[in-house]
Amino acid sequence: MKFPDRLRLLREEIGYSLRDMANATGLARSTINMYENGNREPNFETLEMLADLFNVDMDYLLGKSEIKRRVSCEEIGEAPNVLPIKKKRFPLLGKIACGKPIYAEEERESYVEAGTNIQADFCLRAAGDSMTGARIFDGDIVFIRSQETVENGEVAAVIINDEATLKRVFFDPEKGKLVLQAENPKYAPLVYVGDELADVRILGKAIAFQSDVR
Repeated sequence: MKFPDRLRLLREEIGYSLRDMANATGLARSTINMYENGNREPNFETLEMLADLFNVDMDYLLGKSEIKRRVSCEEIGEAPNVLPIKKKRFPLLGKIACGKPIYAEEERESYVEAGTNIQADFCLRAAGDSMTGARIFDGDIVFIRSQETVENGEVAAVIINDEATLKRVFFDPEKGKLVLQAENPKYAPLVYVGDELADVRILGKAIAFQSDVR
């Protein structure tokens, strides 16, 4: 079952009309109608709100699972002093190159779970070996906080002519020179000056990564 059908089914299960749903969520009835007809996709925050409203797991809401709701520790009789690890879902927008830029194709239906202490907006899967000096390896998940500028020396996701790469950023405003530095000596820096800067845009700052044991 796909998300539009699942949303309609959940709404009808609790006896909500479109008006009731609009009142409960603050969404316009036309917006909810477009969700149910598959003419529009909600953002991640709206999906979280809807999952909370129906008290269902996100994967169930999206039609990816038939498990309606995860059981909490209290419900299965775990010891009361055992605290559950709180997690948050981050949208995985695709791959980002750590060797050379590759197209950052969005994968809207993919999510990664991580601790709620990570203050990020989305995450990307690293590809390549140019950031191994920063302990970021091929296949690692890098969490990105959306922002248009970073401090010199910080690692950022950078869009170059609609392609994305992960590099350490250095900018000299007096010379109008941007250097994107790899963390692997076998890769030369990417340097942009003058009109070339118009083709470069910082997508966000890398604030954390998730890696397998190596």
